[in-house]
Amino acid sequence: MKKTKIIRITTVPLSLEGLLKGQLKYMNQFYDVIGVSSPGKDLQYVSDREGVKTYEVKMTRQISPIRDLFALWKLFKLFRHEKPDIVHSHTPKAGTLGMIASYLAQVPIRIHTVAGLPLMESRGFKRLILNVVEKLTYACASKVYPNSSGLSKFIVDEKFCDKDKLKIIGKGSSNGIDTSHFSLSQINSSTIKSLKDKYSFNGHHIVFCFVGRLVGDKGINELISAFLKVYNNNNSCRLLLVGTFEKELDRLDPETEKMIDEHEAIIWVGFQEDVRPFLAMSDIFTFPSYREGFPNVVMQAGAMELPSIVTNINGCNEIIEDNVNGLIIPVKDVPALYNAMYDLMVDEIKRKILISNSRTKIVENYERQYIWNELHKEYSELLKN
Repeated sequence: MKKTKIIRITTVPLSLEGLLKGQLKYMNQFYDVIGVSSPGKDLQYVSDREGVKTYEVKMTRQISPIRDLFALWKLFKLFRHEKPDIVHSHTPKAGTLGMIASYLAQVPIRIHTVAGLPLMESRGFKRLILNVVEKLTYACASKVYPNSSGLSKFIVDEKFCDKDKLKIIGKGSSNGIDTSHFSLSQINSSTIKSLKDKYSFNGHHIVFCFVGRLVGDKGINELISAFLKVYNNNNSCRLLLVGTFEKELDRLDPETEKMIDEHEAIIWVGFQEDVRPFLAMSDIFTFPSYREGFPNVVMQAGAMELPSIVTNINGCNEIIEDNVNGLIIPVKDVPALYNAMYDLMVDEIKRKILISNSRTKIVENYERQYIWNELHKEYSELLKN
């Protein structure tokens, strides 16, 4: 019997590779799964690792009407040729183009997962345009899956679509995490020692860690400011930054970049294929982002038994329960971030209490297999109707 065909689409292949790791392979047991994204070596890697067919359609994350129209046409032709039963999109641009193209191609089931909304930080005319685009995306979709309750509320409040079209899969997250992989038991103590020696961390240092893009929207300017205040009060702390800059899209303040380059207690290690050793050598995870959907890295840090300091935003305030497995602070609030960092640094008893709860909450709520099973159930229900 012919399998149901599902096309999963993201704007760039890195999202298809990382955001949905393992999920395409799992779904391919039940459906004929095809991955679609912009050209890149990661797309072939996805095909090989997940065992699915992939197609290249060049898309850009920036607003580019001519290139967007060309990508829309390519997607439309692809959908007409493949005749999928479901098109399921992730990431903003792929969502807009994928939902419009699948609607025009008369794909029966059109799903868009919302995992963060860049427009939250936009203002003025740009915000008006992005609002219109978001409403168009949801109008073309059959179902919209916000990956957190905070995002779901925002979508309803902004009147982007009717509440009946929305659903959260499981308890949030687009893909959950593999808690057997993100576990301290998987990291050799000699690896941790070697890294600490490399970066001159000793047993007296309290290491704050950030993993993600080093951009303004992630709260890096505030993080550096708060850390410098902590360091000035107690220089036995270090800040470990894991991630890449995106200077063409969201450049940091010049003073922030200077401190990252020059300060002896701030260590930038760039992009890392495997972040687990860096989480394992840390004591406290800091994530002062302005906006998120449902951040994987906060779940990963929790699974690695780190207490987290996060901002009171979508996703973060669902993964972290204040004073249970971490601390929640206001957005863009340097004094609050400083207080939280300094508090956890000097209060070892409080830190240990938060650590004791960190992994348990992640394992109970966000194990990857659970998310996959719930999405499989959802596909099955939609296909019955």
